[in-house]
Amino acid sequence: MSVDANTALFRRFIEEVGNRGNLAAVDELMAADFAEHEVLPPGTPPGREGVKQVFAMIRAALPDLRVTVDDEIAAGDKVVCRQTWRGTHRGDLLGAAPTGKPVEFGVIDIVRVAEGKLVEHWGQADWLGLLQQVGALPPPGPPAAGPGAG
Repeated sequence: MSVDANTALFRRFIEEVGNRGNLAAVDELMAADFAEHEVLPPGTPPGREGVKQVFAMIRAALPDLRVTVDDEIAAGDKVVCRQTWRGTHRGDLLGAAPTGKPVEFGVIDIVRVAEGKLVEHWGQADWLGLLQQVGALPPPGPPAAGPGAG
């Protein structure tokens, strides 16, 4: 596939799964032997089923989730995408009760494409910032005084 086709495939994943919550699209857009390299919540199964569970959890917590692509770079069989995810905390989120607060956090994804399917994913999401926004973790405190501070 071309770089443009690879980019279009990942954009379709963002639109269908991220923005519309269409979990059936996971099976259509990802290879059966899809490899997930991002650390997922404990007990999450590997592969496509794990991706479905994570997106179901996120959409239950943030039912109005909107994913915006901020930057995108593609070369060869890989697409790198920096996004901003926004939503309203209306459901349980990793043990944090709903707050009704609007939240916003950053995500960076790298995907590899082969034969018209997403086959591998590496990702970094600002889960710490998200959990701080919903009050599940305290915000960062003042910096500690360094040696010789007085």
